[in-house]
Amino acid sequence: MQILPTVLVAAVAITQTFSFGSRPKRSDPVVVTSVTDGDTITVARFGRIRLLGIDAPEMGHGFDTAAPFAEEARDRLREMVVHRWVRLEQEGATFDVYHRRLAYVFREDGVFINAALVRDGLARVTAREPLARLDELKRAEAEAKSFRRGMWGGAPRIPRPGYTRDPAQP
Repeated sequence: MQILPTVLVAAVAITQTFSFGSRPKRSDPVVVTSVTDGDTITVARFGRIRLLGIDAPEMGHGFDTAAPFAEEARDRLREMVVHRWVRLEQEGATFDVYHRRLAYVFREDGVFINAALVRDGLARVTAREPLARLDELKRAEAEAKSFRRGMWGGAPRIPRPGYTRDPAQP
């Protein structure tokens, strides 16, 4: 009969460790100060935030050119969050290998930014472990694919050839 209390204690410990069925806690509102690329922002108080569960095309660094839809993803993210109040929701690992905090991002009006980028076809789902919002992200990706949005069907912006910048473009 001593096995039953041991199993019960182990079950409680596992439940507390993994928090089955509970939603991650949201932060107090923080303002977004800048957007680095299609899946990384900087917020007051916390610094750099990597959007959890998604991956946007990479921006070119140095002599590398940006991947198709990288600029569109960055511009869309900038349009949605820069100088706005957002709440961060963390789950699982706190930081990635580049020391960016991992989080879902929600605007104060309730827009789930991670899913919005995926729904627009400007990012894809890349969860390496089970996440509470994985199904929502997968539904957003399926919608983007079915409507052929962004990287799932459209053509990216193609820069003008040449070495000089077009003065008409910002």
